[in-house]
Amino acid sequence: MTLVAPSLCAQAQADATALLGRLTKPAGSLGALEDLAVRLAGIERRCPPTPWPAAVAVFAADHGVVASGVTPWPPEVTAQMVSNIAAGGAAISVLARQHGLRLVVVDVGVASAVGATHNVWSHKVRHGSGDLSVGAALTTSEVDAALEVGAEVASRLVSEGSRCLLTGEMGIGNTTPAAAVIAALTGAAPEDCVGRGTGIDDVMLAHKRRIVAAAVARLSEGAQPVAVLAEVGGLEIAALAGYIGAGARAGVSVLLDGVITLAGACVAEALWPGTMQSCVASHRSVEPGASVALAHLGLSPLIDLGMRLGEGSGAATAYPLLVSAARLLGEMATFDGAGITENE
Repeated sequence: MTLVAPSLCAQAQADATALLGRLTKPAGSLGALEDLAVRLAGIERRCPPTPWPAAVAVFAADHGVVASGVTPWPPEVTAQMVSNIAAGGAAISVLARQHGLRLVVVDVGVASAVGATHNVWSHKVRHGSGDLSVGAALTTSEVDAALEVGAEVASRLVSEGSRCLLTGEMGIGNTTPAAAVIAALTGAAPEDCVGRGTGIDDVMLAHKRRIVAAAVARLSEGAQPVAVLAEVGGLEIAALAGYIGAGARAGVSVLLDGVITLAGACVAEALWPGTMQSCVASHRSVEPGASVALAHLGLSPLIDLGMRLGEGSGAATAYPLLVSAARLLGEMATFDGAGITENE
């Protein structure tokens, strides 16, 4: 899949910076919100930016590596959580309602049958990935298909009016392939990318680290992103990469969630350099791979609340900061307009 990541609009950023200097406040007093406003203007190529309406896509898939004992949760929970999200009972469901986000769940690789509805979109590439502890998780053609799914979802949401795309995922066991992908694409030591996921104990954590290290060791030096995804990745990670890349190409802001999303972001940046210019990191997950990926991508997260749920929950929690940054830029009075004397 060929995409070209757009550059930020320097004129829109200059306009935003100049406008911030005329607003009724001391220079720089809104801190990181000012930087965010300038970034959003550059992404949208206009000042002021309007990152609304917004949508969150939750890509769902199962993972064969669950059979190797990397999580205490049974694989059927993925499909159960898809239903829970769609029915409005999950954390991301609540946050999406609270912040007025459109919410869709995309079945890209759930092992069991999932019925399509208005907010559950069926794009199943296969019924779960292979067990990466014993061999390749996917074929390269399956990776390509999942990348296309993500791009198609992003394009559809943008065509239907979304001006900001949030990332989300659901897949029992998916912190294992995410750690492997991040290690492979950043060059970090696998053990530095593996965390406790849903809360595993020390014994299971050591086992998980061994599995990730062995899987990454199978990759040839300098393996390309599609090859990495095929060997050690997952369908939702591939779909997230396509979604992020297509969102950036469409000229909307892409608000990244936690460690699974960041694995997809590493893929997107490797495939389409410059993609991260259109992305905002929502939060710093406690999963160690998240910090590795953030440093590799050159992203600073907006919040750090010790979150590790996934689903898009961190992105949804941080989304109001984007709205605040844009509205402050667009709706505050200027010194001239308000008749207020400026500091000399």
